[in-house]
Amino acid sequence: MKRCSKGLSLSDSNIDASPLGDPWLDPFRKIIGQRGRRIKQDEQKILETAGSLYAFSDYHDYFGLHLKTDHWVFREWAPHAEKVFIIGEDTGWTAGNRFELERISAEGVFEGRFPLEAFWHEKLYRLKIVWPGGEGDRIPTAARRVVQDNETLIFNTQVWHPPSPYRFVHDRAGVIEEPLLIYEAHTGMALEEGRVGTYQEFRDHILPKIKGAGYNALQLMAVAEHPYYGSFGYHVSSFFAPSSRFGTPDEFKALVDQAHDLGIRVLIDIVHSHAVSNEVEGLSRFDGSLDQFFYPSREGFHPLWDSRCFDYSKPMVIRFLLSNLRYWLEEFRVDGFRFDGITSMIYRDHGLNRAFAGYEDYYRDDVRMEALSYLYLANRLVHDMVPSALTIAEDMSGYPGLASSDPEGGIGFDYRFSMGVPDLWIKLLKEVRDENWPLGFLWHELTTRRTEEQSISYAECHDQALVGDQTIMMRLMGSDMYTAMSRQHANLKTDRGLALHKIIRLITAATAGSGYLNFMGNEFGHPEWIDFPSNTNNWSFDYARRQWSLKYNPDLHFMDLYAFDRAMITLITEFALLDGSIPNLLHLHQSDQVIAFDRRSLIFAFNLNPFVSFTDYQFDAPAGRYRLILDTDEPRFGGQNRLAGQQDHFTLYDPQKYGSGNMISLYLPARTAMVLAKID
Repeated sequence: MKRCSKGLSLSDSNIDASPLGDPWLDPFRKIIGQRGRRIKQDEQKILETAGSLYAFSDYHDYFGLHLKTDHWVFREWAPHAEKVFIIGEDTGWTAGNRFELERISAEGVFEGRFPLEAFWHEKLYRLKIVWPGGEGDRIPTAARRVVQDNETLIFNTQVWHPPSPYRFVHDRAGVIEEPLLIYEAHTGMALEEGRVGTYQEFRDHILPKIKGAGYNALQLMAVAEHPYYGSFGYHVSSFFAPSSRFGTPDEFKALVDQAHDLGIRVLIDIVHSHAVSNEVEGLSRFDGSLDQFFYPSREGFHPLWDSRCFDYSKPMVIRFLLSNLRYWLEEFRVDGFRFDGITSMIYRDHGLNRAFAGYEDYYRDDVRMEALSYLYLANRLVHDMVPSALTIAEDMSGYPGLASSDPEGGIGFDYRFSMGVPDLWIKLLKEVRDENWPLGFLWHELTTRRTEEQSISYAECHDQALVGDQTIMMRLMGSDMYTAMSRQHANLKTDRGLALHKIIRLITAATAGSGYLNFMGNEFGHPEWIDFPSNTNNWSFDYARRQWSLKYNPDLHFMDLYAFDRAMITLITEFALLDGSIPNLLHLHQSDQVIAFDRRSLIFAFNLNPFVSFTDYQFDAPAGRYRLILDTDEPRFGGQNRLAGQQDHFTLYDPQKYGSGNMISLYLPARTAMVLAKID
């Protein structure tokens, strides 16, 4: 697995080589070099003042409430404020001299020291901040526990200092063998019951399902506190507080600890691209000014997300964000981060309505250098602290070098999402009949990637499961997924839906770069989209849950889809399929709708033709003896059982007829995929 380069400078790179190993980037060598030097300069400024990135990332250790030997100390950063008070249960929620903080620096740091009896475990409090011309209640910027009153709906900080804090039992999951198989999940909607699930319930009931399904990494959404449940966790208010709607910080630690015991890495969505616009609960107008944490004027507001945009040019903002990463790594022992919304961070127009059709789009003047610097520093800090930690970039623009440690242009992420792949499937399912899918275009989109960057492919994630979009199963089956999934009654539309659902997943996983991702429930074709409780649905939880019972019901085909996904994941693991090898195209015939390729010691053959089954279908293949080890038509996967399992196939040699001199002859049933393993 590639890691961020440690201690490299721009002078270490080969000036004769193309930037990032890509000759198409040669015309942009000058600007790539300028950006690289700017990033190193930004890093050097921090090292000169703080000594190390680790020492610099101490916002959570310095600010907020901390217990010392014989007193409490509380600090806050509020440069525009005139006065700062702590208000709480024991002050009648009014400001007074007893809990007034003293301004101790010109930079706007306020501090107060209080006797031990002033704070206790689970005490509720918040801040009263007074600024020129106004005042307001606020949640501390480094709050580690925030709770909402069920009746008043007011958010307060809660002291979290239990007499018996949670002690981790298990080591981090550590370095695992490739491939990275990610199960994307959401704690609150993970239960079948129509309510918000908890960390404890996820630990007890969902982690075993993830382990049983064969996935080795959990990508957990909505961990940091967010006021609106329906934001899916992307409108964060308190960046250091695990969301209290799912349980306590200790219960989240227990979830991570149990995952490690099962050999599952825990990655969390980290949202450093923007913050909620709420002013009482969030960071917006925290000290009365709009630009304390965020860009000034219109730049500080995202035009579509109703959120605030961080100003990465401010040292204190960088300190805050880096500190946030350090906190989750140290306090909760997470194994890494999926960075959300990178496209929005690095382009001044947030990448909106941009096609990114050529390299020149990445090297215009509208790139925010300060955001690129922050992302580089974030990766350096994470990998310096925990060498086994993983970072994943969610970027729809395709910015070169995000997942590269190349000293000339590399930002240092371990992986990037292949976000064009799910977009491809949506486009095909919406616009093209499957018998007309353009196989050459499909192959190009599935396999074209930057060779120096590790990538993660997926057919769909949570984005496609939300109301307003549709899952693959919904697009394939429509309303029949509610009424025609019985295993006792044959249905042509069901047969088509099952066949294509398996084919889409298999060809996506088999052509993936270095990892594969699945969203919770999609492995068995979950029949519902996601709609969080709101006034538009009478605050119902009917569509904010996962119907696990469907995959265990022997009368329904959901069980078949799950069985196939489990077999596919096992295949990927046992054959180390995504180990850096490259899929090699063996055969593509558009009118037949047949495509075949090999990878490692496996041959994958797909017949997408809905009408024609081919007998003795021949194509070039490496010489050898091959055994059928998996096919989508098996009865246990809801198939028609048209192939004999474990049958052997020998390649034949005819140098005059076949380009490579070797060919294999197969029976390819309509809408079926098969996998053959070379055994001799």
